[in-house]
Amino acid sequence: MEIKMQQNITVHCREILKDIFGYDDFRPLQEEIISSALSGRDSLVVMPTGGGKSLCYQIPALIFQGLTVVVSPLISLMKDQVDQMKQLGIDAILLNSSITRDEYNTGIDMIRNNKVRLLYVAPETLLKNEMIALLASVKVDCLAIDEAHCISEWGHDFRPEYRLIAQVRKKFPTTVCMALTATATERVRADIRKNLGFTESSDFIASFNRDNLFYRIMPKNHPLEQTIDFLNKHKDESGIIYTFSRGNVDRIYDSLKKLRFSVRPYHAGLSDSERKENQELFLKDEVQIIVATIAFGMGIHKTNVRFVLHFDLPKSIEAYYQETGRAGRDGVKSECLLLYSYSDIHKIRYFINQKTDETEKQASLTQLDALVAYADSGRCRRIPLITYFGEPYSIENCGMCDNCADPGESAEDITTQAQMFLSCIKRTGEKFGAGHIIDVLRGSRSKKITGFGHNLLPTYGIGRDLSKALWQGLAQEFIRNGLVFQDTGSYGELRITGKGYSVMKGDEPVSGKTTVTREKHSVTGTAADYDSRLFEILREKRRELAAAENVPPYVVFSDKTLIDICTRYPQSIEELTSIHGIGTHKMQKYGGSILTIVKSYCAENNLESKSVQVPSQHEHLKTPRHVQIGQLYNSGSSITEIEETAGIKRSTIISNLNKFIQDGHSIKSAGLTSLLPGDTELLTRIIAAFDRHSTEYLKPVFEELGGIADYDMLQICRLYYLSRE
Repeated sequence: MEIKMQQNITVHCREILKDIFGYDDFRPLQEEIISSALSGRDSLVVMPTGGGKSLCYQIPALIFQGLTVVVSPLISLMKDQVDQMKQLGIDAILLNSSITRDEYNTGIDMIRNNKVRLLYVAPETLLKNEMIALLASVKVDCLAIDEAHCISEWGHDFRPEYRLIAQVRKKFPTTVCMALTATATERVRADIRKNLGFTESSDFIASFNRDNLFYRIMPKNHPLEQTIDFLNKHKDESGIIYTFSRGNVDRIYDSLKKLRFSVRPYHAGLSDSERKENQELFLKDEVQIIVATIAFGMGIHKTNVRFVLHFDLPKSIEAYYQETGRAGRDGVKSECLLLYSYSDIHKIRYFINQKTDETEKQASLTQLDALVAYADSGRCRRIPLITYFGEPYSIENCGMCDNCADPGESAEDITTQAQMFLSCIKRTGEKFGAGHIIDVLRGSRSKKITGFGHNLLPTYGIGRDLSKALWQGLAQEFIRNGLVFQDTGSYGELRITGKGYSVMKGDEPVSGKTTVTREKHSVTGTAADYDSRLFEILREKRRELAAAENVPPYVVFSDKTLIDICTRYPQSIEELTSIHGIGTHKMQKYGGSILTIVKSYCAENNLESKSVQVPSQHEHLKTPRHVQIGQLYNSGSSITEIEETAGIKRSTIISNLNKFIQDGHSIKSAGLTSLLPGDTELLTRIIAAFDRHSTEYLKPVFEELGGIADYDMLQICRLYYLSRE
């Protein structure tokens, strides 16, 4: 009996997945997490950004009888998710300081009257006595804690109020609890479990590998020029530029604005209204680029961010992973570029050394050292990045990072340059960082060089034929090759290793990839083999639909959905419902207008549909044809438009609409009036005949009227009759 019940739950979940969300299959671990929640087991969910965490509590919320409460740290995140739920026809509300008192009271009334499936609140709101009392008065089936790493003091974004959620949870002992995060080391996970009282068996750890992200690291030479060059390769695409300080944000923004880039700034120095406006413009695709401090992005569910550029070095791998994870949430190829310099390392290390708490200081230095090791690695970028979170990863060539982009790329002999560099480190007493060593090699006349007397060394000026940028790239290669290591002190002094001494003596050669070879690869565009012209037409239509409903465009359709349409050219209801992300509600709202555009475009360009209807193992879960037609008609498409766009005969449409009504649905009568007989007396007689004979069979009505109305007309009149009922 229990097995059969579990099977029924699984089928129901898959029906919701396809019918509401428009997805054919679950992503890894989603089904198991949902099953765990529906079975009443608490869960710790660690899943990368874009991996589908939200679905893990949204589907159970549609099955539970009671309320699902979602705790989220940012208002923008809550509003975004509520907008998305409403687009799918799901009853969801938020309660926080961003709404009016009347809206707040209306929300409370909806909760009391069991008219809400999902409630989104900030931790501060959840902790209020009146909120706890309200939730105690209704049935709360699930408590979902998003961004759960904020619970842990060992996490990169600790928030004290998150620690107090455990007190609220104790007041609802029968409520299933789900803690979700994208970034958590084992230490952080253990802290979350301990705080919330979870057991080891409730962990669900998805892979940290974001295989659609291309990771690139470049020496930071002329950062503004490098940024502009990068942006020119990503024209008309959404992206985020992260930088260390507010001043940098303003300088980069001003420079890009003068060059007519579509850009806005975001940092804590701006007013609340400015930040809100800039974020809204970015979310709605009215602005392409946001230049921001790390204050921007947490909880932003904008799915079509195509690039993330780090103008400065982040503080840790956790921060880097989370910030780069804001790109490509829709699964489409996206690029992450880090401009890397040793001066940034020294700057971060300086701020860390100002900390008075020794434990906190050492933890921060350890995190920084891990990030530096990642940036200096000559292996596949994913190896140090993913293994940092405790996940094994041993693929030597991912094909989606700068170190793996061209396996056939030959390394150069850089032994002579290595000997110059190492000799200069030795002669300056191993007391200086890479920047100083490069200045000595290039013959700088700065006061620092002459003050130490380093202009008198034999190595002074011997490397002036190479640019500073090239020397910086070489310095990174020497660290990657293990010839030197960087001291964790304040100045990042370089020390020579045993291997380095062997090279300096001429006992061992050195080869590596220089800055020139590292900069030549580029990832541009979003996907191959899709119609970019149709994509722009649909993108404009998406923007129009979103503006009409005051929601971000990606809430209407993701880029992945548009790309799928522009690859397969769907020209019927069946073909459109097979597109990723188009479920019942979106078909009903937008299907008619999308099919009209695609069919018109294909006719003008002599294109045919590439959609192949292959029965899948979930074929029984497909929305029935008569339901699809009924939903399309109710969305505003006329019977004539459905004929043209879906390629279905009028009699078939009428028959399917009749079946749709027999299933218990209703349809709008207004769309039928133009098809009714112009003779109002005849229409009155037909309606009266249906009153006497019912609508089950047409023959009695046909015979009573003596054949003055044919069966096609009677079909339409019956539909009109039923629609009015």
